[in-house]
Amino acid sequence: MNINNLYFHIHYCNFRQSEKDQLKSVKISRTLAHHELVLISEAKGFFIVDKKEYELKDGMLLYIAPNVAHTLETGPDSPVRLMTVHFSFTRVNFSEEGWELQEESRVLPFQPVQQIKDFYQIEDAFKKLCESWYGKLPGYEFTSRTLLQQLFITLYQGIKKDQLNQQNYSASLKVEKIIAYMHEHLTGKITLAELSELVQLSPAYLSRTFKEMTGYSLIEFFNKLKMDKAKEMLIEGSPKIKEVAGALGYSDEFYFSRLFKKSEGLSPSEFYSKNVHGV
Repeated sequence: MNINNLYFHIHYCNFRQSEKDQLKSVKISRTLAHHELVLISEAKGFFIVDKKEYELKDGMLLYIAPNVAHTLETGPDSPVRLMTVHFSFTRVNFSEEGWELQEESRVLPFQPVQQIKDFYQIEDAFKKLCESWYGKLPGYEFTSRTLLQQLFITLYQGIKKDQLNQQNYSASLKVEKIIAYMHEHLTGKITLAELSELVQLSPAYLSRTFKEMTGYSLIEFFNKLKMDKAKEMLIEGSPKIKEVAGALGYSDEFYFSRLFKKSEGLSPSEFYSKNVHGV
């Protein structure tokens, strides 16, 4: 699943910690209409989801997707320290036609139960999120959404890192090599056959692997790099669209302008006027 362009709405956050002289069992059985993340800092008990039972352990992350029945129960003599965030999300797409909201009903790329390796980093991000939500300071909703996005980035990077370490380390190096090659050839054109030869992978496997790791197809990513470079050139004072297009390997400035507008929602000249002259 591509996590680019996701916009989150937080329903609520929760922090639960039992005092040593007030230990008691906790049992929650329910089905939610939204998503939930639970970070177990300390607890003993079990978690049931999809008819599977898991033993609760310190440093465990639980992900509960919408409409999934689940049960969480802790022991009567076990200290409990956990944090939760309940949320929904949508995908926000931007094109020359404007903004488009696309409701996301799919689950996020997390296992229902996973042991967190970078626990203290995740715990710190989760704690900042809960503190922002509980603090209710002006702008707390925006701040909390930003902190939730940061939490997801940290989680997602950790998952990708584990996947790469376990399965695709060689492929990840080849993707990095392709991206470096793209940067070196922004002034020209590249072909799938050329890139396949560069990293010694079949075109089909390369295309699939690249999209899985970056969220973009090869041509989408290359064009994105070119559009980013075009914006730099325009902001630095190159108002002649034909020159910018030519510098990036486009012989047809009108084709370049269409690509630019599709990417940024503005034509190159409109982008220049807005960002250089403030018009």
